[in-house]
Amino acid sequence: MTVFAVRDIGLRIAFPLWNANSLIAIIWGTLLFKELHRAGWLRWLGVVGGAVVMFAGALLLSLVSTSHSASEHPIRGVASALGAGLMFGSQYIPFRKAYITGLNPFTFLTFFTFGEMTTMTIVAVSFTGGWWPFWHQLTINSTILFWPLLGGFMWVVGDLFQNYAAKYVGISRGIPLSNTNQLWGLIWATMVFSELRGLTSNVYAQVAGGSLLMAAGALAIAFSSATANEYSSWKKAAQRESDLYGIEPAYVVARMEGRDVHASSARRTWLDWVLIGGATCIFVGFGVIARVPQMEIQWG
Repeated sequence: MTVFAVRDIGLRIAFPLWNANSLIAIIWGTLLFKELHRAGWLRWLGVVGGAVVMFAGALLLSLVSTSHSASEHPIRGVASALGAGLMFGSQYIPFRKAYITGLNPFTFLTFFTFGEMTTMTIVAVSFTGGWWPFWHQLTINSTILFWPLLGGFMWVVGDLFQNYAAKYVGISRGIPLSNTNQLWGLIWATMVFSELRGLTSNVYAQVAGGSLLMAAGALAIAFSSATANEYSSWKKAAQRESDLYGIEPAYVVARMEGRDVHASSARRTWLDWVLIGGATCIFVGFGVIARVPQMEIQWG
């Protein structure tokens, strides 16, 4: 959906629309996992208000564009972006459901990645017209495959941090904070690729205003930590999941607190080393045949 949204309405409009996933995550966290229950109105104001302010900042930053080309399919693009936001916000339901019952983030992310790769392979094969055209696209672009592979590696590392955020601070706080990625994108675009060089003072004012809004919203959420009363509501949600799946309550509580009641000094097996070695060889192999893309990078 994000690809279709960017194609039809451009990144400057699509990005803030799918960043509405913060608001979706707050809704699901409150309704399903008792986040913000008994938190007090100041916490509610900090989290919800912070998410709204961040969305406003993202919207302001999205207006910073030198492209004014009209879209042929604006409704389809907006629908795709909103659908992406709904999916991004709703995907954290299994995240939180898994972690509230004590699942290790590494385990969850492994299965999540397999599901993601399988889905994208099916979509890619379908849209390219079959396995042969799909394979042909891969072979003719083999010299640049290392870069999306490296991007995927960085994405998984970031996703791991986001998983731990969902585990320990909940999706109503962790997901809005992770949406500060738009600020990092802006920093790279400005400092490395000089995308704003030579533009008017109004554009710089929009950038500064949007960045400050996003930072203020993030700070509001960061300082709205869970109270003891709210944490007791989390435990009730955990008890519900424990009863539903027949999991030992002591195990669930320990995992919520970051403890492992069954900790042991496990040793790596030969299968672990095969997986590590295989993944390393894949990266090295694609790195050897990779071609450095031609980009005019200007630091400062």
